[in-house]
Amino acid sequence: MFVLIYAAKNLVMALLYMSRPIPVTDLDSWVRPDSIKEREITVVQLERLAILSIVSNPGKPKAYSLTKTFANSLRLALTGGGNHLSFGVPCSDPYGDPISIEDLDEYAREQWESVLGYMVGNPWKPTGSKGVELSEAVTNLLAFGELITIQSKGRKAQITQKGFAFLLQDANAQIWEILMLYLNRSADLRMEKVEVLSFLFMLGSLELGQSYGKSNLTQTQTLMVGDLTEFGIILDDESSPVFYPTRLATTLTSDSGALRSAISSTTVEAGTPGFIVLETNYRIYAYTSSALQISILQLFSNLKVRYPNMIAGKISRDSVRRAVAQGITADQIISFLDTHAHPQMRKVNPVLPPTVVDQIRLWQIEGERMKTTQGYLFREFEDWQEYDRTVKYAKDIGVLEWKNDSKWLFFVHKHEQLASFVKADKARRAAEGR
Repeated sequence: MFVLIYAAKNLVMALLYMSRPIPVTDLDSWVRPDSIKEREITVVQLERLAILSIVSNPGKPKAYSLTKTFANSLRLALTGGGNHLSFGVPCSDPYGDPISIEDLDEYAREQWESVLGYMVGNPWKPTGSKGVELSEAVTNLLAFGELITIQSKGRKAQITQKGFAFLLQDANAQIWEILMLYLNRSADLRMEKVEVLSFLFMLGSLELGQSYGKSNLTQTQTLMVGDLTEFGIILDDESSPVFYPTRLATTLTSDSGALRSAISSTTVEAGTPGFIVLETNYRIYAYTSSALQISILQLFSNLKVRYPNMIAGKISRDSVRRAVAQGITADQIISFLDTHAHPQMRKVNPVLPPTVVDQIRLWQIEGERMKTTQGYLFREFEDWQEYDRTVKYAKDIGVLEWKNDSKWLFFVHKHEQLASFVKADKARRAAEGR
């Protein structure tokens, strides 16, 4: 993908609705004298991309205009005209029972939290619901993005360090990351990447609560509707000729705060109260009934008591090291606790008890301490060739622990086989007279 520089974008938009080419003298008048070089770079870039063309008329100064094909296509994309249907096909005739915005929000919340719940190893099931079963295509996409690793037995997920960082993002950023993973994997799914991109751009322009027809979609885009339904981005019934975009889709190009009323996400938007209280004795209290948020807390703490709207537990050495073993870092744990801290905790500075923060980092470092290895140091070689042959042999037989090529030193944990090699090598060199 080629991104136009800022000046090129401005020039394209300025010329888009001009009825006649602009003379080069007029174009120069748009540019400050000290920016002539930037203007030349802009023109060259647009000409190379076949966006800008030169119009020559005898007896008149050279002029510029946008190429006809590009100008027509851009105008159609901006206004939604023509038969390319870049903004979807709204359905004026109702099909089946109407679906309210509240129903769309609830559906999006259930589907999206089910995906996040699967990532933390505890599939989320709404109260009074049968739960949401995720297809193999969804779980494979999460694994493709290295957000989870899938255990062969029962296809249970284990969240990765990258996956936990994903949970710390706001819902809109999470959706964009999933869509980018889908785009990157489109070739493996035998989908046309251009059609995938076109559909993703269309999603951000759709209207919440409006149904859209599927008859104009390509085969690739029809498959996408089914796949994105599992993430809660689209509400679709295979037997229905229409689909509904949810708030997850319609806010793709808007402020993420628009999701607050729809998604009880794991992230806390500005101005939204937190729910976690952390004490200096490592006890943690979370005022939440969300199974998803509880599952996330279980990744790095031991939960002891659960009430209808609160849980209590404790952060311990074992719980933190268990999280670290899964790839979650101490800084990520601290960031999660800080982001979701209760308003009462935010009345003091720092928000989290320093002793607890320091101890969480120390528990991670415990697994990164220096370890001793008994072995043998080889040095004082006659020349570089002797050192190089010996260290390569040590590496080949799997006994090399450390080396320093600049000082001709290396360390091994076993020396018997290597000593025989060195002795034989010296004998061979002596026989050759070296």
